[in-house]
Amino acid sequence: MKAIYPDDGDGDRAADPGAVPGLRPATAGLADPTSRTLEVDGETFVLRANAFGGTDYTWLSGPNPGYGFGVSPTADLSLDEHTTNIRDFLDTVDAGTGYLEDD
Repeated sequence: MKAIYPDDGDGDRAADPGAVPGLRPATAGLADPTSRTLEVDGETFVLRANAFGGTDYTWLSGPNPGYGFGVSPTADLSLDEHTTNIRDFLDTVDAGTGYLEDD
C-alpha cells in the first residue's frame, strides 16, 4: 500500500496532485457488461460496482463528461435505493455549474 499512498515517514499521506473529486478516468460513461443504466428524473446514469464494495454512478446526461459520485457499501441495494442515491446527488448539484454546490 505504501507504493500507492506514499508518505514522508510521519504517517501523513501525500496528496495526488492530479486527483479531482467527482471525475473518473477517461473510460467513464462507457457501458460495459457489468454496468447498468438508470434514468432518474430525466437524467441518465451508468452504475458500476467498484473495488470497495460500493457503486460508482456516472452522470451521462450531465453537463460535465465523466462526472458523478460513489457510494460504499452498496451490497444488495434495491433499484429504489439506487434511485434515492441519485436524487440525493442531484439535489446537491449547482444548476449553473453542473458540479456539487460549494458550501
